[in-house]
Amino acid sequence: MSRVPGWLGRVGAGLTAVSERLDERRAEVERENAEAEPAPPADHATPLSPADHATPLSPADHAAPPSPSDHVLPPPEHAPAPAARPDPAHAVPWGMRVAAEAGWRLLVLAGTLWVLMRVISAVQLVVLAFVAALLITALLQPAVARLMRIGFPRGLATALTAILGFVVMGLIGWFVTWQVMENIDNLSDQVQDGIDELRNWLLNSPFHVTDKQINDIAENLREAVGANTDQITSAGLEGVTVVVEALTGILLAAFSTLFLLYDGRRIWEWTLKLVPAAARPGVAGAGPRAWRTLTAYVRGTVIVALIDAIFIGLGIYFLDVPMAVPLAVFIFLFAFIPLVGAVVSGALAVVVALVTQGVFTAVMTLVVVLAVQQIEGHILQPFILGRAVRVHPLAVVLSVAAGGMVAGIGGAVVAVPLVAVTNTVVGYLRAYSATAPTDPGPPAP
Repeated sequence: MSRVPGWLGRVGAGLTAVSERLDERRAEVERENAEAEPAPPADHATPLSPADHATPLSPADHAAPPSPSDHVLPPPEHAPAPAARPDPAHAVPWGMRVAAEAGWRLLVLAGTLWVLMRVISAVQLVVLAFVAALLITALLQPAVARLMRIGFPRGLATALTAILGFVVMGLIGWFVTWQVMENIDNLSDQVQDGIDELRNWLLNSPFHVTDKQINDIAENLREAVGANTDQITSAGLEGVTVVVEALTGILLAAFSTLFLLYDGRRIWEWTLKLVPAAARPGVAGAGPRAWRTLTAYVRGTVIVALIDAIFIGLGIYFLDVPMAVPLAVFIFLFAFIPLVGAVVSGALAVVVALVTQGVFTAVMTLVVVLAVQQIEGHILQPFILGRAVRVHPLAVVLSVAAGGMVAGIGGAVVAVPLVAVTNTVVGYLRAYSATAPTDPGPPAP
């Protein structure tokens, strides 16, 4: 027999043995992995492969040294979860979060205020007429209530009070106009004489003013007037529009005053229906307090303005300042603009005294004005107005300036009572929110 077949048989037997050892090694690794992992459920057990039924390992296999890979731990079934990221809101510092919360609320309030101011500026005439009607109603309403207590019907009491009030205001306006027209010629002559006297005083004063400098100032004034003739003419034409708007505002204020005097309570009740139900009790309590504050402000301002006009008018009358009575009426009217009105009316009286009676009379007029205003500011206003409408002087100045910038003289007049009423309303609502019971919510079933 040839030796080639025997050699091939041995090679085949060796390959078979190597294959069996590889299968045994694979089965051993699978058993180690199965011991490291939790056993699967019995009903899902993996069937054994044919290699698992192979013959057991020989002693030589057990004696074989383990390879380094035998001591490597299998990877865990699940990788460790990364650390959770914090909420972005908690990552922002507390102070910045508070500033952001307050900031966007302030932006909403500023936007609301801006829209409100735009609406008011679009209907400025109507708003000013209604506010003027509120002020007049606050002044006349006590008279209506007194007549009704006597026995007059509401309609008759309203008509009598309104007619009497409008007649008095009309007479005041007519008297001022009549006095100015009657004294305008005499005043112009006195102004010319006063200018000449002021010029002589400047020439002889220690300021060393020369005649040439005074002539230059006068020439510059004439040139300024000549150069702005077109602007002055256009301002005169615009004055016609202003007069028409003023008459319209007066009529609106008169009609609004009549309805507020006659039907003010029902108008307020109807206004309360526009307020959300949750806020209605607080607003219903703040309304009467705001009205009392406005009434006290108007009455006190009228009394203080009347005292100012009487005493300053008497002072400038005894100093022989021309048009003392019209100046006193102007002082009364300008007193409704706090701080600023007193300064303007007092300065007007001093200027008239300077150009008509000379420097000494002007100085004495200034002393009279300052003395009366000091008595007003430190005695009359705290005593008459009281704590109900007390507003800090800084708030008065800022509110008058803001009102004048927004709506001119009318805005300056209504600025301070608006601030006083707002202060009263905010204080009451803050106290009400602190004492009002909290909403317990719907009852439990």
